[in-house]
Amino acid sequence: MNPTRRTVIRSLVGGSLLLPGIVSELLAQDNDPLAPKPPHFEPKAKRVIFLNMSGGVSHVDSFDYKPQLIADHNSTYRVPQRMLDAFAPDNRSAEKYFKRPQWAFRQRGQSGLWISDLFANIAECADDLCLIRSMRNDHPDHFQATLGIHTGSVTFPRPSVGAWVSHGLGTMNRNLPSFIVLAPAMPYAGAQVWSSDFLPGCHQGTHVAPGPDPMPNIQRRQRSADLQEMELGLAQAFNRRHLAQRPGDPNLVARIRSFETAFGMQTEAPEAFDLSRETDATLRLYGLPRGSNRGFAWQCLVARRLAERGVRFVELIDTGASNNWDSHGDMADHGRLAQNVDRPIAGLLKDLKQRGMLEDTLVVWTTEFGRTPFNTTRDARGREHHAEVFASWMAGGGVKGGISYGSSDPHGCSVAEDEVHINDFHATMLHLLGLNHERLTYRHAGRDYRLTDVGGRVVDGILA
Repeated sequence: MNPTRRTVIRSLVGGSLLLPGIVSELLAQDNDPLAPKPPHFEPKAKRVIFLNMSGGVSHVDSFDYKPQLIADHNSTYRVPQRMLDAFAPDNRSAEKYFKRPQWAFRQRGQSGLWISDLFANIAECADDLCLIRSMRNDHPDHFQATLGIHTGSVTFPRPSVGAWVSHGLGTMNRNLPSFIVLAPAMPYAGAQVWSSDFLPGCHQGTHVAPGPDPMPNIQRRQRSADLQEMELGLAQAFNRRHLAQRPGDPNLVARIRSFETAFGMQTEAPEAFDLSRETDATLRLYGLPRGSNRGFAWQCLVARRLAERGVRFVELIDTGASNNWDSHGDMADHGRLAQNVDRPIAGLLKDLKQRGMLEDTLVVWTTEFGRTPFNTTRDARGREHHAEVFASWMAGGGVKGGISYGSSDPHGCSVAEDEVHINDFHATMLHLLGLNHERLTYRHAGRDYRLTDVGGRVVDGILA
């Protein structure tokens, strides 16, 4: 009689020689890099939803109100050399001209925060927002600045903030990745944006592209779930035995864990991405047509569903390395891009709040840098890169709502008060998750590394 694969597996797994070892190995959790870990202290937030607007959103057209810039439109400005270095070599004349914002600013909510009509829907959530108007990055080019806002370093590849959070806290749901990135196209710096770099590979972000098949190849190949589970159990037993002979190999550990997570994802991931049971009212809140599987509204609603199901860090990137907020030629293009994200982000904040999730979900909105409050000619239509100062915001997860922290100078050219460097930004995010950024380290190449490198301070002024 020719035995079938099923009978062979049952025989191997059920045999008295293999069964005890397989069971003990499958139940072993030692050195599991994704095992839940206690925070350093009581956290305010359990998870993060990180909204990244790619290309450089103009702070002076959105969240940083500068009446003096309106008054001084087309007046001359002598640009400091450090700012001139951000311009192309053939565009470094020191004399520039102020350019007023293209959208009107209004005071919003009971807090009276000044937010422009560019983000009129987000402005409805003003009392939940903590605006940071004194952000600074270390580089004026997209690639390096994008690395900076994600990894804390603009010069060398480093693990992404999402990977650090996964490393520090582990996962809340073994059947889904701890770090998921929802992005329609590759951003500046590519997959390095969600890389785990020298951290174990299981902490790397899982890229999901909006569309009819957001997570390809997730359907099981075997008709019988029991048979597939037995096959996986046998394979994992041999894998762990292989690992026992090669202790301390993080790549091997990550691969073994990825098999286990992939098996669980076959059950949970399709349901997480299935929006068919969402109510019409919820879909309207996000501005998502029923049946649609594209656009930032889809990304925002899926982010809420992933957060509900225990994904520790969800990043949303609205565009890619082109057709983004890099409005050199015409600031009017900001209007098109805002239309894509404004209502969905407001919907996400309102949805989290009404479900009681905003209290322990930290929502972060940022871009890699701002745009110049000036340009080379009078009445210029566009703006250039500007890393000297820009705006970001946080909501929920232990931050004060309805406040503005820090400030730029009267024209929005430089930080005037309470600078928040990207390392400070990351240190504060980790603090809200119960992690001390100076203690969250990983030894690599003979030294201890951390997300904030040798800098960073917690911005106490924004903590609730």
